[in-house]
Amino acid sequence: MSGARAMIEKAESYLGYREGAANSNRFSTEMGRPAEAGCADLVSAVALESGNADHFPDTASCSAARGWFEQRGRLSAYPAIGAQVLFGAPGNPYGPGGEHTGICVSYTADTLTVLAGSINTNDSGSTDGDGVYSRIYQRRSAYVDSYGYPDYPEGLVCADPAWRGRPGVTYFGQEASVTDLPTAGLTATLPVGVPAQNSGQVVIDGQPYGPGASGAHLATMRELLVAAGCSRYPDTPALGPDWSQADTESFRQYQLRIGDTGPDADGIPGPRQLHHLEEEYGGRPYTVQPGDTLSAIAAEFGTTVERLARANGLPDPDHIEAGQILRIVG
Repeated sequence: MSGARAMIEKAESYLGYREGAANSNRFSTEMGRPAEAGCADLVSAVALESGNADHFPDTASCSAARGWFEQRGRLSAYPAIGAQVLFGAPGNPYGPGGEHTGICVSYTADTLTVLAGSINTNDSGSTDGDGVYSRIYQRRSAYVDSYGYPDYPEGLVCADPAWRGRPGVTYFGQEASVTDLPTAGLTATLPVGVPAQNSGQVVIDGQPYGPGASGAHLATMRELLVAAGCSRYPDTPALGPDWSQADTESFRQYQLRIGDTGPDADGIPGPRQLHHLEEEYGGRPYTVQPGDTLSAIAAEFGTTVERLARANGLPDPDHIEAGQILRIVG
């Protein structure tokens, strides 16, 4: 089965492979070319073996690969999972992106993890490279030229803001990995929760969340995300009432923090996730009065006995005492 996940898994299966003398390698042989530096041939061979040959150029030239994606309008300055990374310091003799290439398997705000063959500097210190390695690069290094975006059937997970909103594209500007890839055949923007009319938007407890959502309730969510240490918000200016990309990035950090991955970490709240956030970091204090019951308190504040019991760690919801301080969550 083709797709980004198949591409990366096939490339990972060659980790530790070593080239022979004079750059002889199985990838150039497979592609019917003489022994060459194996980085571009690795990408072409892995694309062929994983069913992705139509989505990558068949070339041993890094600069030709760059041109192939550029001609198709699929060259970007931002990383994507399963993208072909093109390397080349400015002024190098091979042209833009002409020095080296590999496959992006993950990125953060600062780094890239790349699988590639014939790495320019390997463990033995050779300047030619001698096999298939995984390497971490600085994302904003001048050596990183560009990224070729394959037209994967399941869509694309990328950091390019200009691609945000395109069909099949999931935009994660800060970080992403293989776990964020959608399942082949499903849209990459499949929301978690109850979908509203706008794609990617959900309605939880009568309030909208996600792109197109607006309201004072988003300020409360932001405060909780900041308290959870998951903020990706700018210090200034203050955000308005509308859902922003910073909301998506911040909520995704919380989803990852509680162990969710893939479609469950798309930055759009699900009911379970939002309630968990509220119960962990939200709620106003309330001092139990004589004669109070948890059901009466829940009714007064428009919540449920179950949520109050869970938020306050009450093993027996029927047993609360006057003077006890509860956190009220909506």
